[in-house]
Amino acid sequence: MESLDHPDSVDLLAAMHTVAPALERYTQEVVLGTLWKRPQLSARDRSVVTMSVLIARNQSVALPFYLDLALDSGLAPGEISEIITHLAFYSGWANAMAAVQATNAVFAKRGITAAQLPSATVEFLPLDEAAEAQRERTVQQNFGAVSPGVVEFTRDTLFNDVWLRPGLAPRDRSLVTVSALVAGGQVAQLTYHLNRAMDNGLTMAQASEVMTQLAFYAGWPTVFTALPVVKDVFEKRPG
Repeated sequence: MESLDHPDSVDLLAAMHTVAPALERYTQEVVLGTLWKRPQLSARDRSVVTMSVLIARNQSVALPFYLDLALDSGLAPGEISEIITHLAFYSGWANAMAAVQATNAVFAKRGITAAQLPSATVEFLPLDEAAEAQRERTVQQNFGAVSPGVVEFTRDTLFNDVWLRPGLAPRDRSLVTVSALVAGGQVAQLTYHLNRAMDNGLTMAQASEVMTQLAFYAGWPTVFTALPVVKDVFEKRPG
């Protein structure tokens, strides 16, 4: 990743050179030349994190370059499809629709068709019934009388359907969710989902590096708002 070689990105670099030469240097030397090459997180995982930020923030102008990078880094078209679907629930339907439009152009350019994507209906992964029962009890006690519709859809559609789709590994769904929560400043939900991510196989070292990647793509203030929660999760994890 010596440079941005997607045509749109070449134009963007030229614009940076004209408007903000220092930004061009930081992009080339620090972001692409250093951050993306750090070994603590694979390029595939960095792509998942970055795409999640762009979709969660509806920043679809930058999405084509990062979709190409994700595909070149080993992320399958079906996984990208599932990330967009997953983020409809965590960042809103309109943001997912914008991502669909940007992704459709990249898929068309690469000859990726619906035959390569997960079906709308699939055989679900096994449900962790004990963990889901605990989550359901907590949500029901806290919010059942406030918004029973939210509680119902959270149980039936989100955790008993979307999270069980096999087209994206549970670890990766957690990585997407944590990235979107941090990008959106939704730290109240972060403790549960960061713990879930680590239960699903994200290591502490990887979670730490996710925050580093997020600093560049979601911004320093956003990440520093999340870091106290991350620190608390790390300190309370067993062993």
